[in-house]
Amino acid sequence: MSIVIKDLKKYYKVGDQVVKALRGVNLEIKKGEICCILGTSGSGKSTMLNLMAGLEKPTRGEIFIKNQDITKMNEKELAKFRQKNVGFVFQSYNLLTALTALENVSLPLTFCEVPKKEREKRAYKILSKVGLKTHVLHKPTQLSGGQRQRVGIARAFVGTPEIVFADEPTGNLDSKTSEEIMKLILEITTEKNLTLIMVTHNRDLARYADKVVYLLDGEVKKIENRNSESDIRRYEDETI
Repeated sequence: MSIVIKDLKKYYKVGDQVVKALRGVNLEIKKGEICCILGTSGSGKSTMLNLMAGLEKPTRGEIFIKNQDITKMNEKELAKFRQKNVGFVFQSYNLLTALTALENVSLPLTFCEVPKKEREKRAYKILSKVGLKTHVLHKPTQLSGGQRQRVGIARAFVGTPEIVFADEPTGNLDSKTSEEIMKLILEITTEKNLTLIMVTHNRDLARYADKVVYLLDGEVKKIENRNSESDIRRYEDETI
């Protein structure tokens, strides 16, 4: 399931000013590809992720996923599409504090009408895979930052997503934990042959990607496949 983006534009009006968050992006991401959208704050990377996930509507342009133009879908159709095809990993975890790890992870399955026993079975299995077998009944406040992100990863993969969007997935973590989390995300992504799209300002994360998209001022400045660390550092020095 490839993702094809054509002439994607997003403009916001702030007072009397028009902010051009995206200025005509064209991009193709192949099934099973790990794509990193790299840029500083204000580059348009989060806007791009939101558009690809159907969380916002573009000003102009098309986004094809599974040969369907999601920009033409209404909110009900988008919600159903995301439930069946998409998982999310957030920087701020976005866990419900009143629920246990098991309940947080199994929650998305309720919207897919999976029976409770099966929901808990799947949630327990994926929590065990991410190293939280003994923490399934812990609430977020009882977990470390790294553990909370592991819960977030488990929640993203508990269903049957074909695409996982990761928004600064290691932004709140130290370098050692960040590396552990990225390896975990990549292990599950590769094992299930999923498409992973992550947006970040951290060039260190780009080394995990098959494709790196350099975004600056709402425009794609460069696309590189399987970048080396030196390629990323050189380009960052020149533009970002």
